[in-house]
Amino acid sequence: MKSSKPQLQVLFSRAQIAERVAALGAAISRDFAGQHVVLIGVLKGAAIFMSDLARALTIDASFDFVGAASYGKGSKSSGEVQLTKDLDRSVSGENVILVEDILDTGFTLSFLRRMVLLHEPKTLRVAALLDKPSRRIEPFTADYLGFTIEDRFVVGYGLDHNERYRNLPDICIIDPMPE
Repeated sequence: MKSSKPQLQVLFSRAQIAERVAALGAAISRDFAGQHVVLIGVLKGAAIFMSDLARALTIDASFDFVGAASYGKGSKSSGEVQLTKDLDRSVSGENVILVEDILDTGFTLSFLRRMVLLHEPKTLRVAALLDKPSRRIEPFTADYLGFTIEDRFVVGYGLDHNERYRNLPDICIIDPMPE
């Protein structure tokens, strides 16, 4: 049986994304005016979002990255989160913003929040580009949120399916949803 080739439908254009990221950067800059923040991007999906968010800040910022996996090669979360890359530096006493591409089941961000809190930051906030509340299993709310979406599989602007589509400038719905 031949499967149909996935079609991509733009959900959020690059202009809509840029406008929303600028607003998030302004909110973070206001909340941390005159202070330094450490942006911790969740690899790989948040890398593009974090880069644009960092450029939207008007305050001093530095970067670090963590890696976590709960999807493997599928389109559904396994429910188990594995740390694939830890922080490179101490964030003790720092203002930390954990930057994630999508808040879905809540498992990954809950796991990473607990992990970062072990490092004793001064403050810890979470910025998520997308939120899919209908899929939430572990209660979690982002402090800074780009867009709320329905339960559709999306790619682009860092989001992927099997490492493909990350480089798309728009966020697109992929249909039919990959297995």
